[in-house]
Amino acid sequence: MADLFERILLLKRTPVFSAVMTGDLRLVAQELTEEAFFAGERVFDINDPSDRLYLITDGRIGISLHADPAVKDFIATLGPRECFGEMGLFDDQLRSATAHVLEDTRLLALDKGKLLGILQAYPALGLGVIRSLSERLRATNKKVS
Repeated sequence: MADLFERILLLKRTPVFSAVMTGDLRLVAQELTEEAFFAGERVFDINDPSDRLYLITDGRIGISLHADPAVKDFIATLGPRECFGEMGLFDDQLRSATAHVLEDTRLLALDKGKLLGILQAYPALGLGVIRSLSERLRATNKKVS
C-alpha cells in the first residue's frame, strides 16, 4: 500500500497533475483507493461509463481501441507510475478505449465525483489541472507538427 507521500509523488508525475502544487495534491492523494486486477482481466471496456482515473503502482496495462475486447492490438502499454482513464474525469463521454490487464496489477483509482468535489472546494487545484492538460496538449501539437 502506497503511503500518502508516495501517492503525492505518483500524482505529481502524471500528465494530469504535474502542474498542480505539491501541497494541493495531498487533497487528491487522500481520495485514492486501491484496486487489484489479475492478468487477463479488463479494467474497463470501450464505451463503458468514464467514472475514474487510474494510477499504476505495480503491473502493466495494455490500451486498445477495438470494440472487441478479445483484440489485443495495443496503442499503448503502460507500467508503474503511469496513469490512464483521465479523459473521463473532465467530460461526460464514454470510455474511448479498453484497458487490458497484461500482468497482475495494483492500481490507485480516483473517483470522478470525489475529484469534482475537490475542484469545487479548491479552485487553485483546478487551475493546476488545466495548466497540466494545456502543457500536454502543446506537447502533442509539437509531435504532430
